[in-house]
Amino acid sequence: MQTLHASTPDDYAAALAAHPRLLVDYYKDDCPGCKMLDMSLAKFAASEGAAGLALLKVKMETIGEDFFRNLGLRQTPTLALFKDGNEAARLPGFQAPGQISQAVGLHLATADAS
Repeated sequence: MQTLHASTPDDYAAALAAHPRLLVDYYKDDCPGCKMLDMSLAKFAASEGAAGLALLKVKMETIGEDFFRNLGLRQTPTLALFKDGNEAARLPGFQAPGQISQAVGLHLATADAS
């Protein structure tokens, strides 16, 4: 799984446009749940479900609190799944690797998997 970082709203928009299957991790540095989620994401990244998926890390301290508010984000960590640039699901709070895998399978399944 390729990992990207968005420092500006333009970086964020470019990642959404460039990656048809995108997992976005909205986080901040002083968030204990965010650190735990990083461990879950590392385990998920090693699984088959992560193949062909890009991970975009969006840090509130870098991109700005207003950007987070404009997206309707109420807590960190929050994961969002995007398919072809459209948000397919939002997972607030800590997620275990199995929960991430299940959500990706449900919302970001590839068409050629039939």
